[in-house]
Amino acid sequence: MSAREPQEIYEETRKEGRRRLARPPLEIAATALVGGFDVAVGVIAYVLAANTVHGTVSDLVGSLAFGVGFVFIVVGRSELFTENFLIPVAGLERDRPGSWLKLGELWAVTLVCNIAGGVLIALLATSHAVLPHGVAEGFTKLAEHIVSRSTLPGFLSAVIAGALMTVMTWFVEGAADSLGVRIVMAWIVGAVIALGAFNHAIVSTIELVFGMRYGADVDVSALLANLGIAVAGNLVGGLCLVTFVRTVQAAEGS
Repeated sequence: MSAREPQEIYEETRKEGRRRLARPPLEIAATALVGGFDVAVGVIAYVLAANTVHGTVSDLVGSLAFGVGFVFIVVGRSELFTENFLIPVAGLERDRPGSWLKLGELWAVTLVCNIAGGVLIALLATSHAVLPHGVAEGFTKLAEHIVSRSTLPGFLSAVIAGALMTVMTWFVEGAADSLGVRIVMAWIVGAVIALGAFNHAIVSTIELVFGMRYGADVDVSALLANLGIAVAGNLVGGLCLVTFVRTVQAAEGS
């Protein structure tokens, strides 16, 4: 299969963006809820896998396992807040205020429902005796690392996470006819985000909820503060570092 030109990828992205913007809120909520489920499964996979080995290699093993969650998202066509930067922005009808309102609705609904879905799985999984004995330390370690960062490092980490997710959507749209490439790209990006502990709005929030359930030194105010930092950084990374650049690249090549 020959590689697609940037203009071709962008045109496919535009079509998908218009489809996403045209959906009713209930459909957006359903796909976003499942996206939250998928991320929570990835977090569980990370800790379970990391718990099977010892030493620094445990982070690598856990990160590889976490990538499964992103594969579920791409193959199952669920949806994350951070997938909706390049794609719906490409599909915007910029001269129509209603199109901008739909973008705001899309971002708000996916963010809330991603978190709701992830929290629901976290509450179920952390109920008594659901997960194996000895996993608590892994979850609390993830959560306490997130809140140990000050504002600037947390924001810059979120910029990288947003850029990585948006790059993933570009490659996934470019490989629309190849399920294998889509799976590999999703797995790689998921593993890199987990290995670098980059501040992804949905992943980090769900990790914090898991940690709080196991007694991590994290309160709701810290969770909400990090969520705000992560959302801001993800937007900057996704929109400024990738969406703008890819849009210019496609326009220059047309």
